[in-house]
Amino acid sequence: MNVPATPLIARARLSSLLDAASRQHVLVIGDAMLDVYLRGDVDRISPEAPVPVVRVRERRFALGGAANVAQNVAALGSACDLVAVVGDDAAGETLRRRLDDGKIHSRSLVTVDRPTTTKTRVMARSQQLVRFDEEDDADLRADDVARILAAIERALPDATAVVFEDYNKGVLVPAVIEGAIARAAARRLPIVVDPKFRNFFAYRGATVFKPNRRELESALGAAVDLEHPEALPTTFARLGVAHLLLTLGERGMALISHDGVVHRVPTTAREVYDVVGAGDTVTAYLATMLAAGATVLEAAIVANYAAGVEVGKLGAATVSAAEVLEAYDHHLAEA
Repeated sequence: MNVPATPLIARARLSSLLDAASRQHVLVIGDAMLDVYLRGDVDRISPEAPVPVVRVRERRFALGGAANVAQNVAALGSACDLVAVVGDDAAGETLRRRLDDGKIHSRSLVTVDRPTTTKTRVMARSQQLVRFDEEDDADLRADDVARILAAIERALPDATAVVFEDYNKGVLVPAVIEGAIARAAARRLPIVVDPKFRNFFAYRGATVFKPNRRELESALGAAVDLEHPEALPTTFARLGVAHLLLTLGERGMALISHDGVVHRVPTTAREVYDVVGAGDTVTAYLATMLAAGATVLEAAIVANYAAGVEVGKLGAATVSAAEVLEAYDHHLAEA
């Protein structure tokens, strides 16, 4: 096995890639969500049931799922189309409005006969008391699949990279996955996939496949031993992808190529406040860096710096190019 030490990308190269990112156009396909945060105080127990009464002081909306990937792309200055579904409801209107406010094209959203996926968290004193989800996660109907494919067809001419962001909410069915990959491959676009279990093996032809280790091992039904990668060719044969990027939590990431080369990308996080949204940031940076001309290893290194910044923020957050450069400089100064 060849496990090279992770090369430190030169600052001039990093700066050049981040600058080129502002001229890219990423197409994100997947499950968009609206996150709602209700924050308040608890000073009594309900007389109706033994539960706390939360007096709501603040209601905040945020983009989740594929929409959070899209806003991370936009934070880099890149153009972005989001192909996803929303319902004909207030949550769908809020999601559209937040996309437009974030300079993300909402023109590719498809309105369907189901509620907009909404996750509402009730918070008191920075503690989450309960979360309730409003969603329909059944696979899209055939007529809605056709509308999704038409939206992809319209958006692809502008795209320089494609992302699949799967949360098992019914958008990324095999017909959408296979149709979009075939169209993107014909244009030789880099394809980044953040998969979930339902259609895990449907992404043949992807450039970078980005599960976490638990997801990969669950899908394969076997442990993945990075120190003895004799089984990796079989894994790549089953997946049909060019590269695996495994997220390993506090141990960073491992980039594995189909030829068996493994690169370790150690974490660069200085402080970890909240890991929510870090995976979305990695996905967005991977795709945008590949579109900007980075090698897969360079893209993984830059994405790792971005993730190190994101986990230092509360909740799902975006990361700018300036923040990545600052993190790079700080890391270099400490090395």
